Amino acid sequence: MKKIALALGLLGLTALANAADPLNGTVWKTIDDKTKQPKAIVKFTEQKNGTLSASIQKVLTPGEEQACKKCEGPYHNKSLKGLKIVHGLKNVGGTSYEEGTILDPSSGKTYKLKGELANGGKTLELRGFIGVSVLGRNQTWIRAN
Repeated sequence: MKKIALALGLLGLTALANAADPLNGTVWKTIDDKTKQPKAIVKFTEQKNGTLSASIQKVLTPGEEQACKKCEGPYHNKSLKGLKIVHGLKNVGGTSYEEGTILDPSSGKTYKLKGELANGGKTLELRGFIGVSVLGRNQTWIRAN
């Protein structure tokens, strides 16, 4: 009986360890931190290495759905729809995330990224920064699904 209980306990721990991240598959409405207007619909996807990425599913700002003209490298002149703007975001415990990067299509710049699910998972509080977190800006994304 003890062996069965131990085996079931180990199976339960394995299932928890393999559970998908809370952000995986979620869809968010990005809100411009300056204008407070919705900019895009973004979907998070968990990668094989356990990190998260997010891609633009739909551009909400009229006239901005074209190419990423200011982006460099592989993103230059790529359509914003389908563009992966978040890379390498890691869950560092519970609802906290760090070690990611985010591409700002309007400037073409990439920033370090950290964030946290808030309001019972209804909002995602993000901070993009250069070097240290103090040198950055915040955005609040609203859950769309």
